Amino acid sequence: MRLYLQTAPGSADAPRYVQITLEQDLLGGWTLYRESGTQGGRATMKREQFLERDEAIAAFEKARDVQLKRGFRVMFAQGQEGPYGR
Repeated sequence: MRLYLQTAPGSADAPRYVQITLEQDLLGGWTLYRESGTQGGRATMKREQFLERDEAIAAFEKARDVQLKRGFRVMFAQGQEGPYGR
């Protein structure tokens, strides 16, 4: 699952973005990546690992909701194809 969120561009400032990605690893665990920064500028990446799918999805949704409350808008969304991300 992947979401790309962005703020509305200001008059002189470059828009800020957040990309949230949830991927299943080869051992059956889940990794949540959160990348944020200024468009065309520096970015930071944070990573969290989860053993259970439900915990990982809950963390993904919580990260999404936090950014939506901060004024970010969803620009791109890519979901999972099957019930277990396959």
